[in-house]
Amino acid sequence: MQSGISYTLRLTLLLLVTSGLLPFEASANEALPTELSQPTAVPRVSEKVSINQGTAEMLAGAMNGVGLKKARSIVEYREQYGPFTSLEQLAEVPGFGRALVERNLSRLKL
Repeated sequence: MQSGISYTLRLTLLLLVTSGLLPFEASANEALPTELSQPTAVPRVSEKVSINQGTAEMLAGAMNGVGLKKARSIVEYREQYGPFTSLEQLAEVPGFGRALVERNLSRLKL
């Protein structure tokens, strides 16, 4: 009796999926599109980046311990308060402390 119910249930689900009434998700074995499956990597920058002109991606690539989220904070701070007047002023950006600023002084310029 159980196999008859199982067969009927499978057949019903198959009909619902093929008719479009029941959404069907891809199986775990199918590959995701590359834009979703690969994390966004920030390229490392070897030369100094300007905190007044660099994009968030450039800043994240140049700075040690700074990802895109913190780098975006630098850009937002700059847009709100104007250009930085010193590298040490980075400590005023939310999420940045003196130690993080000092660790990155050699990687940055005004």
